Amino acid sequence: MAMLQLLPLLALTIGVPQDVPAGVQDAAPPVAAPADPVAQVDIVEMSVGDLQAAMEAGTLTSEAITRAYIARIAEIDRQGPTLRSVIAISPDAIAQARLLDEERAMGRVRGPLHGIPVLVKDNIETRDLPTTAGSLALADNMTYRDAPVVTHLRDAGAVVLGKTNLSEWANIRSTNSMSGWSAVGGLVRNPYALDRTSCGSSSGSGAAVAASLSAVAVGTETDGSVVCPASMNGIVGLKPTIGLVSRTHIVPISHSQDTAGPMGRSVTDVAILFSAMIGSDPADAATADADSHRRDYAANLSPRALQGVRIGVLRPEMSADLTARYDEALQQLVAAGAVLVDVVPPDHPDLDEDEFQVLLVELRADLDAYLATTPSTVRTRTLTDLIAFNEAHADAEMPYFAQEIFHMAADTRGLDDPEYRAARERSQRMAGPEGIDVMLAQAGADILVSPTYGMPWLSDPVYGDQFNGPSASTLPAVSGYPHLTVPMGLGDGLPVGLSFIGTAYSEATLLNAGYAYEQQSKARVVPEYKPTVDAGAGIDGVAAPVAAP
Repeated sequence: MAMLQLLPLLALTIGVPQDVPAGVQDAAPPVAAPADPVAQVDIVEMSVGDLQAAMEAGTLTSEAITRAYIARIAEIDRQGPTLRSVIAISPDAIAQARLLDEERAMGRVRGPLHGIPVLVKDNIETRDLPTTAGSLALADNMTYRDAPVVTHLRDAGAVVLGKTNLSEWANIRSTNSMSGWSAVGGLVRNPYALDRTSCGSSSGSGAAVAASLSAVAVGTETDGSVVCPASMNGIVGLKPTIGLVSRTHIVPISHSQDTAGPMGRSVTDVAILFSAMIGSDPADAATADADSHRRDYAANLSPRALQGVRIGVLRPEMSADLTARYDEALQQLVAAGAVLVDVVPPDHPDLDEDEFQVLLVELRADLDAYLATTPSTVRTRTLTDLIAFNEAHADAEMPYFAQEIFHMAADTRGLDDPEYRAARERSQRMAGPEGIDVMLAQAGADILVSPTYGMPWLSDPVYGDQFNGPSASTLPAVSGYPHLTVPMGLGDGLPVGLSFIGTAYSEATLLNAGYAYEQQSKARVVPEYKPTVDAGAGIDGVAAPVAAP
């Protein structure tokens, strides 16, 4: 398959918009909207439960729902707002849906995901689509295999609808990267303000769910890549405990921190998707105990779950508007019955440096190991090969930012390096036992809360990402503990999220807390696809216009 024709085996792929700079475009032909009138079914803002109820009542079928999502992707992802959140549609999505409709007609319903279309981030392998990680170097990475997490979704009755765009290589190529951009998919736009970031690296999954291109989607996280795009696209995202979800056949960064995670517009939808993703995998030693944690995490969600519950409150520095949103969220937690106790994070000034050292070493080792399993059509077999590929295709691959992190990773000394081993032990200890666990003990609590991130910044191809507020992701990411973010409304017209953080395997506690807060606050706002946020009259100043001489 020719690299720049990008995957002619796809039944439907996303195309090149005509209104963006060349480097922000992608290389694939446009999506065709299905001709069937059933594609006009209105699935906007429908939850997994809504869709399931409609199928149970016979007013919708999985095929009708799937066609409706494909039509909506064609309508607003490469036309209209031009979100560029979806890279490719599965060529057999309709066939999957029909088969599941037939099973339902025969009385077999596999569970709450039966017939529900799910989008999957394009660093996760599916048997019917190439897995590119957003890079042209992997345009021919057609492995014909499902990642175990995708197998679990299919077994649960989900329709694998397609692949979402992402920050290329999950945002590990450059220190000056622009989140949401990949050479394959272009730049993902934020549905709330199209000139703002969708964060990353699960940018497409976040924007697609916010825009009702699917009810739920799968993202991946190493540090922030589920919770940041969830927060900045006004949806719910869960970064699970490391070892609950298999990482096999997912393009890696770090075996210490990588995990797939569910994303949706409600806590219930995320809990349903998460329940189907968990499972032990002999090829991923970290998941040895995962099967013991399999359960229906949505079954016992209760709006009363926070009554009498102590919560440790973090108060990082933040803007006045974010502070107002956070104070309101804390009031909602109290209204839901929680008892709030302020906590102070331990001072670990070397944590970021240690984490970065771990990521550099594991990136080289893990990515080389993954590339060795790809088909012979993939000519880049090592990180060194990838660096050379990017240099040879710099116009397409590096129009905005370079690959200095790749170079740093290529210079590392491997997993047996004593400095790496010491950094890994220190960072995990500082983040977990001497970080989150200390704060929980300080508050006598099982949950910590914090603003997830600041507000979405302007997408900037010159200066890259401009993180402009707090970040709650690093401690749970490095420790391997779970992290849930739930919308807490809009600040200056842009989404912000509330983080719920706990110790290992506390997903049920966090989901219950997030659900109780969600039901109390009703804070999520539906996106309006504005070109930009209103800066207010003050931006014009008060001076009179200058008269022409």
